[in-house]
Amino acid sequence: MITNGTEFVDTVIVGGGQAGLVMGHELARQRRDFVILDAGRRVGDAWRERWDSLELFTAARFNGLPGMPFPGDPFRFPTKDEVADFLEEYARAFDLPVRSDVRVDGVRGESGRFVTTAGGLRWESANVVVATGGCQAPQVPAFADQLDEQVVQLHSSEYRNPSQLPEGPVLIVGMGNSGAEIARDVAATHPTTIAGTPGAQAPVRPTRTTARLVFPLLRFAGLHVVTLGTPVGRAVSAKLPTAPLVRTRISDLVGLGVDVVPRITGVSGGRAISADGTACTASSVIWCTGYRDEFDWIDLPAFDEHGEPIHRRGVVAAAPGLYFLGLEFLYALASATLPGIARDARHLAKRMPPPVAVALTEETATGAREPAGVFRGE
Repeated sequence: MITNGTEFVDTVIVGGGQAGLVMGHELARQRRDFVILDAGRRVGDAWRERWDSLELFTAARFNGLPGMPFPGDPFRFPTKDEVADFLEEYARAFDLPVRSDVRVDGVRGESGRFVTTAGGLRWESANVVVATGGCQAPQVPAFADQLDEQVVQLHSSEYRNPSQLPEGPVLIVGMGNSGAEIARDVAATHPTTIAGTPGAQAPVRPTRTTARLVFPLLRFAGLHVVTLGTPVGRAVSAKLPTAPLVRTRISDLVGLGVDVVPRITGVSGGRAISADGTACTASSVIWCTGYRDEFDWIDLPAFDEHGEPIHRRGVVAAAPGLYFLGLEFLYALASATLPGIARDARHLAKRMPPPVAVALTEETATGAREPAGVFRGE
């Protein structure tokens, strides 16, 4: 229902990636009135806009969503574009109410309801599900702006393929999976250096054989063993380890001619300096330095002093009706992955109170403050 430029729904879902779509699927099963707001122009754009050679580490058979298996050979490793197209088809198949090209800029409480805004658009609801995930704001070190102005700088979120880079050496900063995969991509056309602290390596690589024999065990552990309900899971969640290198190892990069140096600690004379004092000459730098959560657009008592959400398995006690989905280790190690998102969405859907329509009053009919058709969850 729309009144005086405001749309009234039971639930607003912020984010139309896999988390938001699965949440929408669960709410549709409950016959709730909801809307999914997504900043992308098309469903799946968060995947389409990543680097061209990106492939999943999990085989297709494990990447389906509730009600729809991932298409094609179940033991292949889908590309990022295949994932994007799958999400788009999922939204179409279940007729999910996704509003694309809508960037939410505010969520606040007002008169016992939530008000969500995006530019001049406005929604009021009893519930808000924040399903934006963890890859929100690219993070680069403060000293990045001290590099020579001639050096081309990209964050991994901006990198697509080597054609973006000028001739000359490339420095990849960050030795996680993104850094290793991008370094392999760039090394075919440019002299490449990768800087960082090598971490653990996964015990097996993603192959058809490991997809059949090993991944089911890893998936079970990630969903049912390493959770907030077990001692080992609580220990892991207290200090999340750096993800191990899965497909591309440091030895692979060395074999491709990539130079490996310690982490970058600063800039001197316009060049990046590693921890051992090496000055890294580069015409391009790609910052594979991760992301930070960015929830400053939510004006609700839902965060600690560091800006991190305070919740219990996605449910925010201090702001009833507010929920988070798709965060790292929301409940289990697999919570933020395609194989793990569905269980958390079902949990949140079950925790939502039944919608109760507020009757249209004479006051609201004349355009006063109390709106018509609002759903309240009290």
